Amino acid sequence: MQSSQNTQNYSEDAIRTLDWKEHIRKRPGMYIGKLGDGTYADDGIYVLLKEVMDNSIDEYMMGHGKKIDVTVEEGRVTVRDYGRGIPLGKVIDVASKMNTGAKYDSKAFKKSVGLNGVGIKAVNALSIDFIVEAFREGQSKRVEFSCGEVVTEHDLQATHEGNGTFIEFLPDSAVFETFKFQDEYIDALLKNYTYLNKGLVINFNGKVFQSKNGLLDLLHENMSAPELYPIIHLVDEDLEIAITHGNQYGEEYYTFVNGQHTTHGGTHLIAFREAIVKTIRDYYNKNFDISDIRTGIIAAVSIKIEEPVFESQTKTKLGSKDVGPNGPSVRNFMMDFVTEKLDNFLHKHQESADILYRKILDSEKERKAISGIKKLARERAKKVSLHNKKLRDCRVHFTSNKELKLESSLFITEGDSASGSITKARNVNTQAVFSLKGKPLNSYGLTRKVVYENEEFNLLQAALDIEEGLETLRYNQVIIATDADVDGMHIRLLLITFFLQFFPELVKNGHLYILQTPLFRVRNKKKTIYCYSDEERQKAIKKLGTKPEITRFKGLGEISPDEFKYFIGEDIRLEPVRIKREVAIKDLLEFYMGKNTPDRQNFIINNLVVEEDLVE
Repeated sequence: MQSSQNTQNYSEDAIRTLDWKEHIRKRPGMYIGKLGDGTYADDGIYVLLKEVMDNSIDEYMMGHGKKIDVTVEEGRVTVRDYGRGIPLGKVIDVASKMNTGAKYDSKAFKKSVGLNGVGIKAVNALSIDFIVEAFREGQSKRVEFSCGEVVTEHDLQATHEGNGTFIEFLPDSAVFETFKFQDEYIDALLKNYTYLNKGLVINFNGKVFQSKNGLLDLLHENMSAPELYPIIHLVDEDLEIAITHGNQYGEEYYTFVNGQHTTHGGTHLIAFREAIVKTIRDYYNKNFDISDIRTGIIAAVSIKIEEPVFESQTKTKLGSKDVGPNGPSVRNFMMDFVTEKLDNFLHKHQESADILYRKILDSEKERKAISGIKKLARERAKKVSLHNKKLRDCRVHFTSNKELKLESSLFITEGDSASGSITKARNVNTQAVFSLKGKPLNSYGLTRKVVYENEEFNLLQAALDIEEGLETLRYNQVIIATDADVDGMHIRLLLITFFLQFFPELVKNGHLYILQTPLFRVRNKKKTIYCYSDEERQKAIKKLGTKPEITRFKGLGEISPDEFKYFIGEDIRLEPVRIKREVAIKDLLEFYMGKNTPDRQNFIINNLVVEEDLVE
């Protein structure tokens, strides 16, 4: 009977076809990744800006227009390029008809970023206001949209404006709710465009971005540690590479395809890492361990290929195996370039070659020094994991689900009470808990050996599975969940020091967060409001109207599991741990965690803020 009922419900009336606007608005994640509110660099509002910019950059790459003007004010974005301008009779089609664009003609856009004709339509559909105006040969065509629907189509007008395209959009708050553009992320996005397009000038809210030396400038601006030898800069028509080494741990890469920042790498990064190892082994005629060669490497790679295939609409990972329909494989193209150019450079610059050689030997020496304790450390980590003493794991892990965009989280907690509350309140599918035993060691200035000798560090590394780098990272979000008191802040600082010292790429790639938990609970008989600041507390008191009950949470252990589920669910508040580009990690750690007590003492005295008790 039940089966018959289901069959009756599943009829022709149950089948529905969404038009392009409805589909984008109903499934925005398919087109722009996560929505977000502007807190993180990969939030949807920045993808909208990037989609518009990509079209302007493609014009520049084809030799049209030398500058782009960008403004962002109160959430409204304008982009004006000086390329050829959209053909006036196709302005509506380009902005509102899927699979429409010039980039299907590979002759017009041989090495373009956007190939599927979707990006600008997604911006249109997800904006409450969207204006596109094209200027060509003394005439202009302007069309105004709202959520993908044409609001006003203006007639052709005579104009004195130079050729190009103007786009203005305001993201729809019905989709993005509250959002705010952060200049820090926009600056980084626009600077990358100039590094990859020497000669291009981008004006943004009164700031001017341009680059004379391409990826050389990018590395100089972004390196987290001083270079051991002058940056090696290798340039060809379709491939540009900048390489050096520092004394930090891990590997640091900035990779691009046709101007697109591929933050998750892809076939070009795999090929580059392989080519570096082969070239250096051949040059020194020594079979160095891969990790000894690549530890401390800082490199930027930009490749141009025809009709690139990315693994998602947001284009963060290259999937192409070949550089073009009739070209060599990405691997062979990269291998040939690096083995020839880098080998030639090392032969001509003996001083740099000697420094690199000493760096590899130092890495080898350190690796061998800890090799004896690594096996014991791994066995210890495995035994503890089996007995589930430190880690309450989840069922879904980041590495096995990257393509599905399923995120998993690891909460690092202090003490049994906080660990117990989060464990009981968590989503067992995607949220894991790692319980600390007291305060971790101050790892600043110590070598990698301590990661294996110290039980807490060794078990944390094993839980994350990052011994060999981020490629095997099991959790997309690593969340420090400590009390908002002096001890909790100290533990937080020690953990951040550990990650910056030994796994800086975890921080640089946006995986480390601080869990924000409420300071107050304000409630009456009808309603409960959780407040994360005194300002929110005051608003809650006014909103409830009566004299409510106010509770000040002093620690995570005081929050019951029933309450905790509200703070680590859909409304979780996470503060990303970010390092400003101009800050050197070594100097940062030296100041806060080193032995420069007088300097730090003076800093504390000069920046001391006495906070009154917030509870009346």
